Amino acid sequence: MAAAVEDVWGPPLSGLVVTRYGHGAATRFVEVVEAGHPYPDAAGEVAARRLLELVRGLTAADFVLVLLSGGGSALTGVPLAPLTLTEKQDITRALIRSSASIHEINCVRKHLSAIKGGRLAAAAFPARVLTLAISDVVGDDASVIASGPTVGDPTTQADARAILAKYGVSLPRAADVVLSDPALESIKPGDARLASSAMQIVARGADGIAAAADEAQRLGFETRVLGVNVEGDARAVALAHAEIALHSPASSRPLVLLSGGELTLTVSGQGRGGPNREYVLALARALNGAEGIWAIAADTDGIDGSDDAAGAWVGPETLSRAAALQLDLRAFQAANDSGAFFAALGQAVVTGPTRTNVNDFRAILITPAV
Repeated sequence: MAAAVEDVWGPPLSGLVVTRYGHGAATRFVEVVEAGHPYPDAAGEVAARRLLELVRGLTAADFVLVLLSGGGSALTGVPLAPLTLTEKQDITRALIRSSASIHEINCVRKHLSAIKGGRLAAAAFPARVLTLAISDVVGDDASVIASGPTVGDPTTQADARAILAKYGVSLPRAADVVLSDPALESIKPGDARLASSAMQIVARGADGIAAAADEAQRLGFETRVLGVNVEGDARAVALAHAEIALHSPASSRPLVLLSGGELTLTVSGQGRGGPNREYVLALARALNGAEGIWAIAADTDGIDGSDDAAGAWVGPETLSRAAALQLDLRAFQAANDSGAFFAALGQAVVTGPTRTNVNDFRAILITPAV
């Protein structure tokens, strides 16, 4: 995004961008630093503090352009005092390993952060602030994308507490202090410090699904969109999609079932993977080697969970190939080790950095019987 702005804007231009390790792009005027994702680290904390310093002390004659995308929450992990980064990391890790949605996770993040929940825009006041955002959240709620550092936050400290209680996440004393102090509440819609701030969403998940549908139709496939904002447990959604695939009416043309959104996953094992690969693993089990059905699920940023795979794919021979390699699908599923399962089969999807993020992409291809 920064490189694109440089191409059309040119000097005078300066700024700072923080992205995931290995995901930087070449820029001429804007400094790019890399930090931890999905768990915040010290590099992200330093970057977030620098971002806040860059926008402080500006005037109404200044203009701040904020380029925002999913991942921004983890990459700018600067906690409100007296909370420490380590304590915030533990809370984030517990929420990610639960079945909490991104809306719930980001609600908590906003109330523990010194930059999220409208605080970046408030720090820049009275400068003009324009945010261009790539949405990775279901419903494209501007206050949820990267935890909304430049927009008002309608949620409250009480909401954050309720979410933490819902998932059994224990609070360190410092977090309890932060969530109990009304002076540390996030910036609310209508706050005067947001009067000169505006946001425009420039890309979203629905755009990705629409582009895929157009391409499938161009190739002569029938296309059915199961939803662009699909949420829920990855395994449960996989079972529902398998039923649709197995009982789709016969056709003379290939049929593609498309869906987007963001699935969640409750992690109880010690394996590696993410919601997309857990979805594909559960789908493979439910399809049970059905002839003529292939599927793929991947995160559009190239990261499913915390490793370097975007997702995985399956076909009619996946289970037989797994059996030949003595890979017990149920054991991998119980261990939340979908990453190792698909890596062993050579069926992981590894894209490398895509430098965008419009959430999950899933496609099921059903070919006509010969």
